[in-house]
Amino acid sequence: MLGKRLACIGTLPSSTGVTAAVTAPLSRAQLFSRGARTGAALLVTGSALGPLASSAAADTFDDNDLSYLRLLVGTELLGVDFYTNAISAKHLKATGARYLRDALLNEKQHYQSLASFITGSGVVPATADDVDFSYPEATFTSAGEIVKAAVRLESSFLGAYLGAVDAVHANALKQPLARIAANQAQHLATFTQMLGGRPFALSFPAALTIDQASNALDAYTS
Repeated sequence: MLGKRLACIGTLPSSTGVTAAVTAPLSRAQLFSRGARTGAALLVTGSALGPLASSAAADTFDDNDLSYLRLLVGTELLGVDFYTNAISAKHLKATGARYLRDALLNEKQHYQSLASFITGSGVVPATADDVDFSYPEATFTSAGEIVKAAVRLESSFLGAYLGAVDAVHANALKQPLARIAANQAQHLATFTQMLGGRPFALSFPAALTIDQASNALDAYTS
């Protein structure tokens, strides 16, 4: 699966039903090499680069760390795309809809911080214009399907961040990535509880290697 297209992360099987008409997806080689097209704008505009930007944005990172950062940027682009579509579907009631909006804001801020880290190393981060997402056809057809998908996605997001915290070389990245992992765990607990499940159970949630996480990305590219 290493040569398959990837720009996002998940565990559901790939299916038809592209949610955004955008340009050609990035390959694994493109995502892990120089970065996205230089003409692409950052996903989230504004003067702030995100609440974690100051802790590592001034540093430059080696190829190992840039590979992880690009992978995590892919997870955040998927998160933004998923929650945007979930909100637009208008199936969840007031409380659930608020959780979706909060999660969307979180994913946008995560993206801003990660993008600033990549930019600091002279590489252009991927944006929504560089990826093409697909979901199983039923994903946005009901509140239950949306929440189930959120649980699956957030499980993978959390695993990707936990793996990155262990594997990155730069100490300046470890706390920012751990803080994002904590937020993804909050998302996972919230949506799990909405399904009637236990909001937490595992004492040690599983971490994903970079290959496991990047293989999971392939499930959401068309």
